[in-house]
This record gives sequence, C-alpha cells and structure tokens, in this order.
Amino acid sequence: MENIELESEESYKVPNLEKGIAVLELLSELPLGMTLQELKTQLEISQTTAYRILNTLVRLGYLNYTETGKKYKLSRKMLTIGYRSIQEHNIMEVVLPKLRELRDIVKETVCFGIMGADKCLFIEQAIGSHPFCFVLSPGKEIELHCSAPGKAIMAYLPENIRSSYLAKMKYEAYNKRTITNETDYLKELERVRQLGYALDMEEELGGVVCIGAPVFSYDAYPCGSIWLSGPKDRLPKEKIQLFASRLLESTRSVSSELGYIL
Repeated sequence: MENIELESEESYKVPNLEKGIAVLELLSELPLGMTLQELKTQLEISQTTAYRILNTLVRLGYLNYTETGKKYKLSRKMLTIGYRSIQEHNIMEVVLPKLRELRDIVKETVCFGIMGADKCLFIEQAIGSHPFCFVLSPGKEIELHCSAPGKAIMAYLPENIRSSYLAKMKYEAYNKRTITNETDYLKELERVRQLGYALDMEEELGGVVCIGAPVFSYDAYPCGSIWLSGPKDRLPKEKIQLFASRLLESTRSVSSELGYIL
C-alpha cells in the first residue's frame, strides 16, 4: 500500500515547475540578481532547462533581464502577488489610508511592513511632507534586532515562532547603540510589550529615530507593523511620546478593522 501511495505522489510531480519555483526562491534572496550560468550552477540544472525556465518567467513578467549585467532579477509582479496574500482580508486597503492620515499628523514618513523569512520586509509608505524625509524601496529587508518594526512584531509573536527567528539572528553591530546579543534583545522586547510600541534610537543609522507598533489580525497574530522615521532633531523625547500615542491610535484602528478585539 505504501509503495502505491509513493508512486502516486511521484506521478503528480511537475519537475520543471519545482525548478521554476526554486529559481524564484533563490532570486528572492539576491536583489542584485544572477546570471544564467550562476543560476544553473547553484540549482544544479542543465543550461537548456535553466534558459527555458528563465525565458518563460521573463515573458510572464515575473523576472526582469538586464542586458548590461546579463542578470535575472525578480520583478515587482512578485511583490504584487505578495500583497494579495498578506491576509484573507485585503490588509492594504485598510492600512494605506491610515498611513496617510498619520503622515498628515506627524509630517514624517510613515511605513508598513511584514515579517519575511529572516527579516522584516518593507511594503508601503506615505512619504513625509518635510523638505527632507526618508524614502524606502518596496521589498527592502529590515533588520529585526535594531529596527522599530522588527522589535514591534517580534515582541508579540508566539514563542515558538519568535524562537525560530531568534535562532537565525546575527546581531550585526552598526554602532555602539546597537543591541548585539540575545539577552539584551529579549529585555528590549519585554520593554516593547510594556510600552506597546518599539523604538530605534539611532541603533542602525546615526541621527535617525524610528517609532513602530504592531498590527494584529483577527486571531491576535502580529501580521505587520506601522512605523514612522525622522531625524533625531525633529523627534526629541516629548515628540516621541506624542507621536507614539498617535501611532498606537492608528495601529489599534487598523487591527480593529482586521477583526482584532482590543
């Protein structure tokens, strides 16, 4: 009986589809892209198969090909699909208006992101109205140990899921303010839970302060984070407290619309 089941599973496999998905997963980790030769070597597939898969993905709009570097990169079509799968409820329809509302109050850039495989992923932003403000590129990876959104989400993840992220963290030191070990990081997450929001006090970039808070889905899962960023001279201590309260109003409103019971 077991042999029959194994044969049945094998008969329904589509090898080239599996290879195509492997190409997408590999390129998702390499924003600068890869050449045909690099891809076929890394994935251990023939050049003909690799070329056919890549050509098909380019034709369908899932990859971009650059003539100058002869490299294949993920297109924004993948990001669009990612948007659609974030929640059963279309979370972006709820989040976008709140980003703009909060931006209009604080005047700083307000962003939304979710957890990726290893780090937080930036998804969308409402650009600040000051002459100088911060702008991010969609899909940018954000460190968990030194960012406000990373801390905000990590603080509220179920313990088993948080542990899987902790096991992969490297705690790169960007400056003397960066948290560089798990003990201090766990203390920081406890502080986040007490406050309800997270801070990045120049922990990655000197002169940049961020305030982030989690967004919860109907099942109380931290499905993302909203945060605002600005130069430290525009975000003194009293402003941080004021903006944090405004931020929490926004994240609670979004969470409520997603079905979370406060």
